[in-house]
Amino acid sequence: MAGAPRLDNRPISPHLQVWRWHVTMLSSILHRATGVALYGALIGLALWLMIAAGGVEKYENIAPHLSAWYGQAALYLIVAALAYHLANGVRHLVFDAGAGLAPSDADASAWFAILVALAAPIGLWLLLAYEG
Repeated sequence: MAGAPRLDNRPISPHLQVWRWHVTMLSSILHRATGVALYGALIGLALWLMIAAGGVEKYENIAPHLSAWYGQAALYLIVAALAYHLANGVRHLVFDAGAGLAPSDADASAWFAILVALAAPIGLWLLLAYEG
């Protein structure tokens, strides 16, 4: 407003170290981080497809890296990021419908999205390891 007095001692937007951490704050930060990580994973997928299209000789150079512990850990994290981002996106769609906005409901759905992210890679591994 024009002519309104300015209070210079008012606090400005507080940083993360001021707020008490809670699961919905973690959920928001994880959603952004997994979104960025999925962009990197998509670039990695494109590179993997280009190497695979290059023939067996080229693929044999990268296959040991994918089966090593760090390659398996990367694949676990990619699936976990995708599962979390999907579950949290569905959570926000429910919020957009006006449901689940109570603090206890928001906390429960945030924990559910985190648990989905931890369980989905394990479930996918079980599905692939013990097929038929």
